[in-house]
Amino acid sequence: MHIFINIFILFYFQENQYLIEKYKNTPFLNYVFLNSFQAKDQIQNKIAQQIQQNEYTQELLINNSLNQVVDNNFQNVTKNNFIFHYVIGKGGFGKVWKVEHKKTKKIYAMKEMSKAKIISKRSISSVMNEKQLLSQLKFPFLVNMNIAFQDKDNLYLLMDLLTGGDLRFHIGKHRRFSETQTKFFIACMVLCLEYLHQNNIIHRDIKPENLVLDEQGYVGVTDLGIARVWKAENSQDTSGTPGYMAPEVMCRQNHGIEVDYFAVGVIGYEFMLGRRPYYGRSRKEIRDQILSKQMQIKRQEIPDNWSLEAADFINRLIERKPSKRLGINGPEEVKNHPWLKNFLWQKLLNKELQSPFVPISIEDNFDYRQQISLDDRESNEDLIQQNKILLKRKSVQNLFAGYNFGEVQNDKQNIQNKSGTVSSTNNSYYDNSNRSLFI
Repeated sequence: MHIFINIFILFYFQENQYLIEKYKNTPFLNYVFLNSFQAKDQIQNKIAQQIQQNEYTQELLINNSLNQVVDNNFQNVTKNNFIFHYVIGKGGFGKVWKVEHKKTKKIYAMKEMSKAKIISKRSISSVMNEKQLLSQLKFPFLVNMNIAFQDKDNLYLLMDLLTGGDLRFHIGKHRRFSETQTKFFIACMVLCLEYLHQNNIIHRDIKPENLVLDEQGYVGVTDLGIARVWKAENSQDTSGTPGYMAPEVMCRQNHGIEVDYFAVGVIGYEFMLGRRPYYGRSRKEIRDQILSKQMQIKRQEIPDNWSLEAADFINRLIERKPSKRLGINGPEEVKNHPWLKNFLWQKLLNKELQSPFVPISIEDNFDYRQQISLDDRESNEDLIQQNKILLKRKSVQNLFAGYNFGEVQNDKQNIQNKSGTVSSTNNSYYDNSNRSLFI
């Protein structure tokens, strides 16, 4: 009975948005959201599961039938199995640590995310989605997950540690990159996006902060928190980062893989000219800029030692109309552009190329301002403390059920075919019968 009362209250508040703004940080509304969303999600999940079985599951090309073996070193793992050296990053839900496994002495990156903060930001589905996708993906240009576990207060993701720093850190230091460096970085991104897209996954948050270098200067794509398995109707799904978000996403239109290529174009523009094509202090300002003018790199703006082909490549990626954007027809269209056509893709995949930008190994390659004290307080600390009390309830802890995941060791990992791309036999996104959905 209480469940239905909570759901009724929830829908009443949703129909009267001004009430949500008025009471959004109160314990009462927070309690209602927790309980009603839990009940609502139970109903919607059953419907969603049936839809996925009928429409989307067959399109997800990840081979889950391969042998999966849990590493004995990670059975019944807790945070006490690791030495936490220092914080190397900060996110919306917590911190990223450099950690060392006590038994094996291996070094990793550990994402520690506060359940209370996740609940406060109503982002349970986001963190569960990221773990679910990472548990099924493995690729040389992804920052791969090893295990996921939790305790009563936090969620933990044990990730590969890439020590070269993210591209936001490096572009902040150098302001621009050369054409050769930019081409190498973009080629790494294209390979990773090809893998994701041929598995019907849209990343939707490609930006320099989510592009991390390893010690050799190769790019690893990270943060799948808002990535999604593609579906035909997604106009209400408008997550992303303003400035890198494609106009069709900002305008709440259906979108596909081409939104990721728009972001790649913005990054290329930024690496060439030292600024993004669309700036603003808010999402609305950026949206107004995008709708008012199609930005393009003009001939006179091209820096010395940059080619016309590079400018054309970037201009075609930041095309506002998805139907005209480079990449609408799939990754091969991007790879066959004159700027990338002769790139040594197989050698890149095998990491046999020398990166034109190798991070200095003696540096930590991260912004020291990311290092924060353990008692760093949030602006909504009161709400977080209230949620910590709610975490004592089993029903709230059950919202994170299924998060734990043991390390997968896969000797038969057949991610690539001989041409260096992801094996694909049933990819509906590239099916001509569906092309009208995206044009």
